[in-house]
Amino acid sequence: MEQFLQVLLSGLATGSIYALAAIGFTLVWQAAYTVNFAQGEFVMLPAFFVLMALNAGLPLPLALVVGLVASVCVLGYLFNRLIVEPMITQKNRGGLSLIIATMALAILMKESVKEFYGAEAQPYPELISGSTIRIFNAVVSITDILHLVVSLGVVLLLTMFLNRTRTGRAMQATAQNPEVAVILGVNTRRMVLYAFLINAALAALASFLITPLYLAKFSNGEFLGLTAFIAAIVGGFNQIRGALVGGLLVGVIDNLVATYVTANYRAAVPLVLLIVIILLKPEGLLGTSEGRTV
Repeated sequence: MEQFLQVLLSGLATGSIYALAAIGFTLVWQAAYTVNFAQGEFVMLPAFFVLMALNAGLPLPLALVVGLVASVCVLGYLFNRLIVEPMITQKNRGGLSLIIATMALAILMKESVKEFYGAEAQPYPELISGSTIRIFNAVVSITDILHLVVSLGVVLLLTMFLNRTRTGRAMQATAQNPEVAVILGVNTRRMVLYAFLINAALAALASFLITPLYLAKFSNGEFLGLTAFIAAIVGGFNQIRGALVGGLLVGVIDNLVATYVTANYRAAVPLVLLIVIILLKPEGLLGTSEGRTV
């Protein structure tokens, strides 16, 4: 029982980080009606922003702030201004052309990091010591508890922002029907920008939390992007709460299978879960059916 509780909490902690990246997929889908296939690289790159700040002599807390600001500016503002806006002004609001652009961006980001930092994994500092505590006789890492608390707290704040603030409701109106939102006086262009800025911040936070587990490496985005994408589909691609549930579910099942079955095929677990959910409930566990498809 103690081992099961330990594995469960560890899976929830990892899954909550997947959920942060999965929510980014949902925000971009609602804002631009497209899938950002560079989302994994959006999670990979902020860690290298932090490493550059550390190499410049900044302490870790300040380096994290620099990494967050750089991520919001580059992955949020510049991405939206230089790539998204020119495409969503077209009749199809981006569509296939924007999807292809995000694929190209993912390759560019990955190869650029590989060129400047090399193919070897870079050590990355932990945000908190790796000490442990006991919960019902189960040995639980404080790092896992921090990851779970921070991730769920951020999701809760984001949900409150979207549901209880004027700007949040305007963002939802833009996502549901941009034409009607314009008639009601909503600046839809600004709301789309906000969505991409929030996505960049979530990706940076996920990067800061998960990189100490995997080290900083140019290829991290491949696994993280695929896992987050699967989590978003499993939970419901058009629902933030669905992305949260999907991320937690993927993290827990992955840990349980690796511990009690085998770790040799753990990379296939999210794919198997995806196939099962698509066959049983194509819109995802908490998703709702809509006119456009992923």
